[in-house]
Amino acid sequence: MKPIEWKVTAQEGNARAGILRTRRSEIETPVFMPVGTQGTVKGVRYEWLENELDARVILGNTYHLFLRPGAEVIRELGGLHKFSTWNRSLLTDSGGFQVFSLTDLRKLTEEGVEFRSHIDGSKRFLSPEVSMEVQAALGSEIVMVFDECPPGDAGFDKTRKSLELTARWAKRSKDRFIELQKSGMDTGFIEAEDLSGRQALFGIVQGAGHLDLRRESLGKTIEIGFDGYAIGGLSVGEEKSVMYEVLEHIAPQMPENAPRYLMGVGTPEDLIEAVHRGVDMFDCVMPTRNGRTGSAFTSRGKLNIRNAKFARDSEPLDEECPCSVCRRYSKAYIRHLYQSGEMLAAILISHHNLAFFLDTMRKVRDAIKLGKFSRFRKDFLEKMRENETTGV
Repeated sequence: MKPIEWKVTAQEGNARAGILRTRRSEIETPVFMPVGTQGTVKGVRYEWLENELDARVILGNTYHLFLRPGAEVIRELGGLHKFSTWNRSLLTDSGGFQVFSLTDLRKLTEEGVEFRSHIDGSKRFLSPEVSMEVQAALGSEIVMVFDECPPGDAGFDKTRKSLELTARWAKRSKDRFIELQKSGMDTGFIEAEDLSGRQALFGIVQGAGHLDLRRESLGKTIEIGFDGYAIGGLSVGEEKSVMYEVLEHIAPQMPENAPRYLMGVGTPEDLIEAVHRGVDMFDCVMPTRNGRTGSAFTSRGKLNIRNAKFARDSEPLDEECPCSVCRRYSKAYIRHLYQSGEMLAAILISHHNLAFFLDTMRKVRDAIKLGKFSRFRKDFLEKMRENETTGV
């Protein structure tokens, strides 16, 4: 039996609607996954995510949880599901991207990465084996291999060296992952009908903006063999056109019988464009990060609640949004909260932003099932471009 079950239920061009079943939840795709970096989606209670927003899967971050509270603490407390009380699916990233961002604080070798903690400066070490051990302690449904993420503008030679290292680390990740599954180190194991109850492992395709290197990385990753495949190393400083070109080229070449995951992307427009190119899964910190800075995503474009013109605006953040924030609170009130330094402002905007992202994905799935995604994409993008010029 496999750890996950995946099937495509509808397709229009490269855009796919499907069902991803894990041991803890059934996930309709394309799906946006809220980011819970430190075991929490910032400012949003799990009750809201479950009952109102109906998020079926969220992310946890290996790097941050490895540093605090530590893998052994979480293992002692029964794994990340029990520790945090999130009972649906979890995907954990490997820590590779976070280590990549510590350029001045890390030392990269074949064995792994030695780095200094951004919390207390202590010397720490992550490798494919350590990452797999931490993710087994977390007990996520989907585990990501440990990879090296080069900058988006990295040269050809540097990128090839990086993707070759990523391929070797992917093989080491899989070898250690299998050992941990066999020895029962997965804290999230539960009996699941027609599934193994074990964790799934996804491989990561690198190659920056070099299309031939992306193909090479994909080939190496498929050769090792994984339950799903992710595209890493995009939205890390390259031009938007480069990201779309890479997706156009590589996503349709990824295995059809496995989910395709674009890591760390992006705006609502990015999600629509990536679905058009064949991607099934997304995550991004943008809904909650922007919420904390007073920026709301709406059907009429992005809105900055700090703008003085909203001081007497009795309308909701988005008149087309059915979320509980838009049903109850006005822009004027939320702006007042933000200007007053009240934490509720960030909570309300973050909640709305997640609702908007998740609802957009619901509309995308419906459009694909009805064979109307091309029309939906055109209308959605035109509306966003139109409202960018009006300064919402």
